[in-house]
Amino acid sequence: MKIEPGDTVKFVAADKGHNAASIKGMLPDGAAPFVGKNGEDTSVKFDQAGVYGVKCVPHYAMGMVAMIVVGTPTNIEQAKAVPQVGKAKQMFATLFEKLEAAKTLSK
Repeated sequence: MKIEPGDTVKFVAADKGHNAASIKGMLPDGAAPFVGKNGEDTSVKFDQAGVYGVKCVPHYAMGMVAMIVVGTPTNIEQAKAVPQVGKAKQMFATLFEKLEAAKTLSK
């Protein structure tokens, strides 16, 4: 998902066993980490430009992750360097490929 600095994203808990949380190391400098409660919607305002990794804590290894790109991503290499587990590793590889392809198309 691509948004602009200052935008808010609402993560909707489609089930009581899901949440949304930032992934340590996959935040731009100065951005505050967040953790939503299981089964509750979580709204997050993204003020800092960059790449944010998001996970559902109970289902992270199963690949339930997302990438939020805010403005011009300044921390791509830092975010790529964060070790991932299980299917999350495959999902983030795909998301980073799509991000790189989008950057190439916009040049």
